[in-house]
Amino acid sequence: MLLAREFIQYLGREIVKRLHPNILETSDFAAGSAFVAQVIEDDLAVEDRLNEEVREILSEYTEYMRREAVSYQEMFRRIKNQLVRDRKVIRASGRDTGDNMKLSRDKINDLSHKIVTGVRKERFFRVKKQPNDLRLELVKTLTEVLMLEDKVDKAARQKIRSQKRDIPEGSEEWDLLHRRYYAEELKRLGIDLNA
Repeated sequence: MLLAREFIQYLGREIVKRLHPNILETSDFAAGSAFVAQVIEDDLAVEDRLNEEVREILSEYTEYMRREAVSYQEMFRRIKNQLVRDRKVIRASGRDTGDNMKLSRDKINDLSHKIVTGVRKERFFRVKKQPNDLRLELVKTLTEVLMLEDKVDKAARQKIRSQKRDIPEGSEEWDLLHRRYYAEELKRLGIDLNA
């Protein structure tokens, strides 16, 4: 998943906190935050399942790709693009579409629509503005929090690159260092993912 579950939970809490009580009122902050986080997580899981499906498809053609010298990455990209078009999935990754953040602008807009639809159906929420005003605030809040997350991620990556020796991305050591530096940067900004 592009965003860690802990960060998605933080994102849910932050959305409800910033919008309550002027735009989106909730009678149960914890349940409201969990609901928003679940909408985001469920939506991001769609692309994860799609990636897994592409891997399964490609596993059936490993011998053919090896024999024909076809790049796994290129085939993965082609099959995924076809499935995305066929199923009308909005890509989550912003970096794939040229956006700087982990989530694309299109995905943020899509999430805002899904959150508005969801909160209008839940009894512990009360929308105090027009649905589109709520949606625009959601886009703004999502963008602000994701820009902050991107800043934290870049700082953590920079700390890893500044090590005396080269640590390859994706290695166990890189993952451990990234988690540690990421947590340090969040703490420095006063963000507690476990709150």
